[in-house]
Amino acid sequence: MANLSIRRLDGKTLERLRVRAAQHGVSMEEEARQILRRTVAAPERLGELALELFGPDFGVELKLPKHPPHEPMDFSK
Repeated sequence: MANLSIRRLDGKTLERLRVRAAQHGVSMEEEARQILRRTVAAPERLGELALELFGPDFGVELKLPKHPPHEPMDFSK
């Protein structure tokens, strides 16, 4: 396992990390590891990323207009 040192981290960010770690019941070091792991991990499917960024937890519910069925476009020309 590799080690990583983060220098010049401002006090406000450090305090938020401390609070977040306490809320999750882990150390600040473990909280930072989890944040980094989630942030750099590629989603397995694009739809999962879309739900994570724009899903129902964000309070936005869009009603899409209904469109009648149509014939596929002809790209052979």
